[in-house]
Amino acid sequence: MTQQGAVLQGYNNELVKCIEDLCMQKEELNKQIQQAEEEKNKLQHEIQVLSEQLDCVCENLAQKVASRNELDKILAETEAAYMKILDSSRTLLNVLKKEVGSLRHSPDLKTN
Repeated sequence: MTQQGAVLQGYNNELVKCIEDLCMQKEELNKQIQQAEEEKNKLQHEIQVLSEQLDCVCENLAQKVASRNELDKILAETEAAYMKILDSSRTLLNVLKKEVGSLRHSPDLKTN
């Protein structure tokens, strides 16, 4: 009977050792889980910060594009108006040259 008790004690010791090993594995896994959760939270915070920065950049970009489009419109209108002024100036110059030419051939302006 003593021998059976010793065998049983041996089994019990092994069982306790296995349970202790499992508990140590669980503790190590808990540490890894905690580290992973901390890393996840850190990354989620960084994503939120970057998302807010992206929103600001996108809004700023949209405002700048709208301003550029408005400047393009103003520039196009100004260039068109300037071309009309040039065309009118050319027409006025041509009319003036014709008038001056007509006056030179007029008998009233001829000098003796």
